Amino acid sequence: MGLKVAVQMDPIESINITGDSTFALMLEGQKRGHSHFVYQPADLSLQTDANGQERIFARGRCTLVRDVEGDHFTAKEPEVHDLASFDVVLMRQDPPFDMAYITATHMLERLPASTLVVNDPASVRNAPEKLFVLDFAEFMPPTLISRDLAAIEAFRAEHGDIILKPLYGNGGAGVFKLTSNDANFSALYELFAETFREPFIAQKYLPRVAEGDKRIILVDGAVAGAINRIPRAGEVRSNMVVGGRAELAELTRRERAICARLGPVLKERGLLFTGIDVIDGWLTEINVTSPTGLRAIESLGGPNIAAMIWDAIEARIAAGCTA
Repeated sequence: MGLKVAVQMDPIESINITGDSTFALMLEGQKRGHSHFVYQPADLSLQTDANGQERIFARGRCTLVRDVEGDHFTAKEPEVHDLASFDVVLMRQDPPFDMAYITATHMLERLPASTLVVNDPASVRNAPEKLFVLDFAEFMPPTLISRDLAAIEAFRAEHGDIILKPLYGNGGAGVFKLTSNDANFSALYELFAETFREPFIAQKYLPRVAEGDKRIILVDGAVAGAINRIPRAGEVRSNMVVGGRAELAELTRRERAICARLGPVLKERGLLFTGIDVIDGWLTEINVTSPTGLRAIESLGGPNIAAMIWDAIEARIAAGCTA
């Protein structure tokens, strides 16, 4: 029996279907007879009445998708639907992880238990990608979270070459490598300090990033597949959106140990679809907001992870379990 699915995402008109994991989920869901109602976070609303009854609703469009570049969807006219009438809400908009994002998690958290939100909104709110990873610091490279100039200077003096990046960024935006004597350090610090109110994250530079940054997908806490993203020449960022090249990857013994440590925690928190990043055996991020990599893995001959995700969702719905 088909499920009613609401998809909270960025504009479907502008997605790159060759690499978009939300699109992969919609293709697989549609194959299974599920229907999709697509809306953007700005179209999400919460209203109470004089009796204290609460309604969470969104203005969006019932949408069909197809794997055709330039003609990948058909949508009906906009309608307003109560999200409590849906079996599943996929929270899939990209960061930045700002107050708008956090507010959306608060609103979706108030849906009844009969509506499964993937990933669990409270857990998404409490697991920012570059902070949640600190729970597993034994697997991380040396890391500093600070906006204090002296602290960052001392960290660079201790570790030499470092990576400096925004705490709540995504897609490789704002990621800089600074050498131990980089003359741009002060100017870059000033730029970060003017641009971001939050602390920044500094990590010891891992030279073997040139051999790749592995994205490992976990579904309900279990390893589902992985790709190795190799930076293009002259670049330290391996993200696909900035020109990284992907190849199918196997996991090392250490990477399996990392996943074995993380898996039960992810499952317990209702983080059903996650992507972790590992460079040279060091865990750098745990992506819980809108992980990517599904289409790249399948296109390289790996498994259909979208199918695994829907299997996990459907099992939870069948069991009457939304936590």
